[in-house]
Amino acid sequence: MSLVSTDWVEKNNSSLKIIDCSWHMPNVNRDPYKEYLDSHIENSLFFDLDKNSDLNTDLPHMLVKSYEWEKIVSKMGITNKDRIVIYDNSDVLSSCRCWYNFLYFGHDRNLVHVLDGGLKKWNLEKKQTTKKILEIKNTKYISSEIKNLVINKSQININIKEKKFRVIDARSRDRFEGKVEEPRKGLRSGSIPNSSCIPFRELLNDDNTFKNQKEIIKIFKNTLGEEMTPDVVFSCGSGVTASVLALAYSLINNKYMPTIYDGSWAEYGKN
Repeated sequence: MSLVSTDWVEKNNSSLKIIDCSWHMPNVNRDPYKEYLDSHIENSLFFDLDKNSDLNTDLPHMLVKSYEWEKIVSKMGITNKDRIVIYDNSDVLSSCRCWYNFLYFGHDRNLVHVLDGGLKKWNLEKKQTTKKILEIKNTKYISSEIKNLVINKSQININIKEKKFRVIDARSRDRFEGKVEEPRKGLRSGSIPNSSCIPFRELLNDDNTFKNQKEIIKIFKNTLGEEMTPDVVFSCGSGVTASVLALAYSLINNKYMPTIYDGSWAEYGKN
Protein backbone atom coordinates (compact mmCIF):
# COMPACT_ATOMS: atom_id res chain seq x y z
CA MET A 1 0.00 0.00 0.00
CA SER A 2 2.54 2.58 -1.16
CA LEU A 3 -0.27 4.99 -2.08
CA VAL A 4 -2.98 6.23 0.26
CA SER A 5 -6.02 8.34 -0.54
CA THR A 6 -6.91 11.81 0.66
CA ASP A 7 -9.95 10.44 2.48
CA TRP A 8 -7.82 7.85 4.31
CA VAL A 9 -5.29 10.48 5.43
CA GLU A 10 -8.08 12.80 6.58
CA LYS A 11 -9.62 9.99 8.62
CA ASN A 12 -6.34 8.75 10.15
CA ASN A 13 -4.45 12.05 10.49
CA SER A 14 -3.86 11.89 14.23
CA SER A 15 -2.16 8.48 14.06
CA LEU A 16 0.25 9.39 11.25
CA LYS A 17 3.54 11.20 10.81
CA ILE A 18 2.80 13.45 7.85
CA ILE A 19 5.59 15.01 5.79
CA ASP A 20 5.40 17.80 3.23
CA CYS A 21 8.29 17.15 0.85
CA SER A 22 7.49 19.78 -1.76
CA TRP A 23 10.38 20.68 -4.04
CA HIS A 24 10.41 22.66 -7.26
CA MET A 25 12.74 22.90 -10.22
CA PRO A 26 14.99 25.98 -9.85
CA ASN A 27 13.57 27.65 -12.96
CA VAL A 28 9.99 27.89 -11.64
CA ASN A 29 10.82 30.44 -8.92
CA ARG A 30 8.72 28.88 -6.17
CA ASP A 31 9.68 28.60 -2.50
CA PRO A 32 8.33 25.30 -1.12
CA TYR A 33 8.97 26.20 2.53
CA LYS A 34 7.13 29.51 2.21
CA GLU A 35 4.24 27.67 0.59
CA TYR A 36 4.28 25.19 3.48
CA LEU A 37 4.11 28.04 6.01
CA ASP A 38 1.17 29.54 4.14
CA SER A 39 -0.83 26.32 3.91
CA HIS A 40 -0.26 22.65 4.76
CA ILE A 41 -2.11 19.56 5.90
CA GLU A 42 -2.68 19.56 9.64
CA ASN A 43 0.09 17.90 11.70
CA SER A 44 2.51 17.85 8.78
CA LEU A 45 6.25 18.50 8.99
CA PHE A 46 8.37 20.08 6.28
CA PHE A 47 11.18 18.05 4.70
CA ASP A 48 13.71 20.18 2.83
CA LEU A 49 14.92 17.97 -0.01
CA ASP A 50 17.90 20.20 -0.81
CA LYS A 51 19.14 20.61 2.79
CA ASN A 52 18.49 16.96 3.66
CA SER A 53 20.73 15.69 0.87
CA ASP A 54 24.52 15.31 0.80
CA LEU A 55 25.91 18.85 0.98
CA ASN A 56 29.50 17.70 0.42
CA THR A 57 29.04 17.11 -3.30
CA ASP A 58 28.12 19.28 -6.25
CA LEU A 59 25.53 16.69 -7.29
CA PRO A 60 21.93 17.45 -6.27
CA HIS A 61 19.85 15.23 -3.97
CA MET A 62 22.47 12.58 -3.28
CA LEU A 63 21.79 10.36 -0.28
CA VAL A 64 23.27 11.47 3.02
CA LYS A 65 25.35 9.27 5.31
CA SER A 66 23.45 6.92 7.59
CA TYR A 67 24.28 8.86 10.77
CA GLU A 68 23.12 12.09 9.10
CA TRP A 69 19.80 10.51 8.17
CA GLU A 70 19.33 9.42 11.78
CA LYS A 71 19.83 13.03 12.93
CA ILE A 72 17.45 14.40 10.29
CA VAL A 73 14.63 11.98 11.12
CA SER A 74 15.17 12.17 14.88
CA LYS A 75 14.82 15.97 14.74
CA MET A 76 11.50 15.43 12.96
CA GLY A 77 10.25 13.42 15.95
CA ILE A 78 9.81 10.24 13.93
CA THR A 79 10.44 6.75 15.32
CA ASN A 80 11.17 3.50 13.48
CA LYS A 81 7.66 2.25 14.23
CA ASP A 82 5.78 5.29 12.93
CA ARG A 83 3.43 5.12 9.96
CA ILE A 84 4.53 7.86 7.58
CA VAL A 85 2.58 9.64 4.85
CA ILE A 86 4.48 11.92 2.48
CA TYR A 87 2.90 14.47 0.18
CA ASP A 88 3.98 17.38 -1.99
CA ASN A 89 2.66 20.40 -3.86
CA SER A 90 5.04 19.89 -6.75
CA ASP A 91 4.83 19.28 -10.47
CA VAL A 92 7.60 16.67 -10.16
CA LEU A 93 6.03 14.62 -7.32
CA SER A 94 9.01 15.15 -5.03
CA SER A 95 7.24 13.17 -2.28
CA CYS A 96 8.34 10.01 -4.09
CA ARG A 97 12.01 10.86 -3.51
CA CYS A 98 11.41 11.17 0.24
CA TRP A 99 9.52 7.83 0.12
CA TYR A 100 12.57 6.27 -1.55
CA ASN A 101 14.92 7.76 1.05
CA PHE A 102 12.97 6.20 3.91
CA LEU A 103 12.99 2.80 2.21
CA TYR A 104 16.72 3.05 1.46
CA PHE A 105 17.46 3.74 5.13
CA GLY A 106 15.43 0.76 6.25
CA HIS A 107 12.03 2.03 7.36
CA ASP A 108 9.43 -0.73 7.08
CA ARG A 109 8.08 -0.36 3.52
CA ASN A 110 4.59 -1.19 4.81
CA LEU A 111 4.74 1.92 7.00
CA VAL A 112 5.79 4.44 4.34
CA HIS A 113 3.16 5.89 2.04
CA VAL A 114 2.70 8.64 -0.53
CA LEU A 115 -0.51 10.66 -0.61
CA ASP A 116 -2.00 9.95 -4.04
CA GLY A 117 -2.57 13.28 -5.73
CA GLY A 118 -0.72 15.20 -3.04
CA LEU A 119 -1.78 18.66 -1.92
CA LYS A 120 -3.17 19.39 -5.39
CA LYS A 121 -5.93 16.78 -4.99
CA TRP A 122 -6.37 17.67 -1.30
CA ASN A 123 -7.09 21.28 -2.26
CA LEU A 124 -9.31 20.31 -5.20
CA GLU A 125 -11.45 18.43 -2.69
CA LYS A 126 -11.46 21.49 -0.43
CA LYS A 127 -10.08 19.53 2.51
CA GLN A 128 -8.83 21.48 5.50
CA THR A 129 -5.35 23.03 5.64
CA THR A 130 -3.65 25.07 8.32
CA LYS A 131 -0.78 27.45 9.04
CA LYS A 132 -0.18 25.97 12.49
CA ILE A 133 3.33 24.56 12.97
CA LEU A 134 3.57 21.28 14.83
CA GLU A 135 5.64 21.13 18.02
CA ILE A 136 8.29 18.43 17.74
CA LYS A 137 9.91 16.24 20.39
CA ASN A 138 13.18 14.70 19.26
CA THR A 139 13.39 10.92 19.02
CA LYS A 140 16.23 8.46 18.52
CA TYR A 141 15.77 7.08 15.04
CA ILE A 142 17.97 4.17 13.91
CA SER A 143 18.66 3.66 10.21
CA SER A 144 19.58 0.43 8.45
CA GLU A 145 20.81 1.05 4.92
CA ILE A 146 19.73 -1.25 2.11
CA LYS A 147 22.72 -0.44 -0.05
CA ASN A 148 21.70 -2.42 -3.12
CA LEU A 149 18.86 0.06 -3.68
CA VAL A 150 21.32 2.62 -5.03
CA ILE A 151 23.47 2.33 -8.16
CA ASN A 152 26.58 4.41 -8.90
CA LYS A 153 28.18 5.61 -12.13
CA SER A 154 30.74 2.80 -12.20
CA GLN A 155 27.98 0.18 -12.05
CA ILE A 156 26.11 2.01 -14.81
CA ASN A 157 29.19 1.97 -17.05
CA ILE A 158 29.83 -1.73 -16.46
CA ASN A 159 26.19 -2.49 -17.18
CA ILE A 160 26.32 -0.74 -20.57
CA LYS A 161 28.44 -3.68 -21.73
CA GLU A 162 27.14 -6.49 -19.51
CA LYS A 163 23.41 -5.54 -19.64
CA LYS A 164 22.52 -7.16 -16.32
CA PHE A 165 19.81 -4.62 -15.55
CA ARG A 166 17.59 -2.23 -17.48
CA VAL A 167 17.95 1.52 -17.03
CA ILE A 168 14.82 3.64 -17.47
CA ASP A 169 15.01 7.43 -17.57
CA ALA A 170 12.12 9.52 -16.21
CA ARG A 171 12.97 12.75 -18.06
CA SER A 172 10.98 14.05 -21.02
CA ARG A 173 11.65 12.40 -24.37
CA ASP A 174 13.09 15.64 -25.78
CA ARG A 175 15.68 15.72 -22.98
CA PHE A 176 16.34 11.98 -23.23
CA GLU A 177 16.88 12.20 -26.99
CA GLY A 178 19.08 15.29 -26.65
CA LYS A 179 16.75 17.55 -28.62
CA VAL A 180 16.74 20.29 -25.97
CA GLU A 181 19.28 21.73 -23.56
CA GLU A 182 19.38 20.48 -19.99
CA PRO A 183 17.93 22.88 -17.37
CA ARG A 184 21.04 22.49 -15.22
CA LYS A 185 24.17 24.27 -16.34
CA GLY A 186 27.26 22.26 -17.27
CA LEU A 187 25.38 19.23 -18.59
CA ARG A 188 25.42 17.94 -22.13
CA SER A 189 22.22 16.79 -23.78
CA GLY A 190 21.40 13.13 -24.30
CA SER A 191 21.08 9.94 -22.27
CA ILE A 192 22.89 6.90 -20.88
CA PRO A 193 23.76 4.36 -23.61
CA ASN A 194 21.30 1.46 -23.86
CA SER A 195 18.81 3.15 -21.52
CA SER A 196 15.09 3.58 -22.22
CA CYS A 197 12.71 6.44 -21.50
CA ILE A 198 9.36 6.61 -19.73
CA PRO A 199 8.55 10.28 -18.98
CA PHE A 200 7.17 10.26 -15.45
CA ARG A 201 4.12 12.36 -16.38
CA GLU A 202 2.88 9.47 -18.54
CA LEU A 203 2.13 7.55 -15.34
CA LEU A 204 0.00 10.32 -13.82
CA ASN A 205 -3.48 11.72 -14.21
CA ASP A 206 -4.19 15.46 -14.43
CA ASP A 207 -4.81 15.68 -10.66
CA ASN A 208 -1.35 14.15 -9.95
CA THR A 209 -2.80 10.79 -8.92
CA PHE A 210 -1.20 7.68 -10.37
CA LYS A 211 -2.93 5.91 -13.22
CA ASN A 212 -4.57 2.58 -12.45
CA GLN A 213 -2.54 -0.62 -12.39
CA LYS A 214 -3.76 -1.80 -15.79
CA GLU A 215 -2.56 1.41 -17.43
CA ILE A 216 0.77 1.34 -15.57
CA ILE A 217 1.38 -2.28 -16.60
CA LYS A 218 0.75 -1.37 -20.24
CA ILE A 219 3.21 1.55 -20.08
CA PHE A 220 5.99 -0.58 -18.59
CA LYS A 221 5.35 -3.52 -20.91
CA ASN A 222 5.74 -1.19 -23.89
CA THR A 223 9.31 -0.59 -22.70
CA LEU A 224 10.30 -3.81 -20.95
CA GLY A 225 8.32 -6.37 -22.93
CA GLU A 226 5.72 -8.87 -21.72
CA GLU A 227 8.03 -10.43 -19.13
CA MET A 228 8.83 -7.45 -16.96
CA THR A 229 12.16 -7.97 -15.23
CA PRO A 230 12.74 -7.10 -11.56
CA ASP A 231 16.22 -5.92 -12.57
CA VAL A 232 15.31 -2.31 -13.29
CA VAL A 233 17.18 0.84 -12.29
CA PHE A 234 15.58 4.26 -12.61
CA SER A 235 17.32 7.49 -13.49
CA CYS A 236 16.31 11.09 -14.27
CA GLY A 237 17.86 14.52 -13.89
CA SER A 238 18.71 14.52 -10.19
CA GLY A 239 17.08 11.44 -8.64
CA VAL A 240 13.66 12.97 -7.97
CA THR A 241 11.38 11.85 -10.82
CA ALA A 242 13.27 8.54 -11.03
CA SER A 243 11.57 7.82 -7.73
CA VAL A 244 8.16 8.44 -9.34
CA LEU A 245 8.88 5.61 -11.79
CA ALA A 246 10.19 3.43 -8.97
CA LEU A 247 7.01 3.89 -6.95
CA ALA A 248 4.86 3.20 -10.02
CA TYR A 249 6.78 0.00 -10.75
CA SER A 250 6.36 -1.13 -7.14
CA LEU A 251 2.57 -0.74 -7.57
CA ILE A 252 2.55 -3.52 -10.18
CA ASN A 253 5.29 -5.66 -8.62
CA ASN A 254 5.00 -6.14 -4.86
CA LYS A 255 8.45 -7.75 -4.67
CA TYR A 256 10.24 -4.89 -6.41
CA MET A 257 12.32 -2.64 -4.18
CA PRO A 258 13.03 0.78 -5.75
CA THR A 259 16.53 1.02 -7.18
CA ILE A 260 17.85 4.43 -8.24
CA TYR A 261 20.95 5.67 -10.02
CA ASP A 262 21.51 8.38 -7.43
CA GLY A 263 23.78 10.59 -9.54
CA SER A 264 21.41 10.40 -12.51
CA TRP A 265 22.02 12.69 -15.49
CA ALA A 266 23.36 15.43 -13.17
CA GLU A 267 26.41 13.17 -12.83
CA TYR A 268 26.43 11.19 -16.08
CA GLY A 269 25.80 14.18 -18.29
CA LYS A 270 28.61 16.38 -16.96
CA ASN A 271 30.61 18.05 -19.73
